[in-house]
Amino acid sequence: MRLWINKPLYELLPYAYLIAGVLALAASLYLNFWYWPVISVSVGLFCLVAGLVVWLKRRDYRLGRR
Repeated sequence: MRLWINKPLYELLPYAYLIAGVLALAASLYLNFWYWPVISVSVGLFCLVAGLVVWLKRRDYRLGRR
């Protein structure tokens, strides 16, 4: 497999997705203009799911290689 980004950044991506999701969900509590709370919740849930999927896929792949 060829990595296009350096390894430390690649390893931090699932955690970055999870942090972005938590921040977006927290921001939705303070936003009250137009549809921003709905957009923020949608983005937050998407980021949380994406982070969990990437983390679980990597874990399963690494366990399968052992």
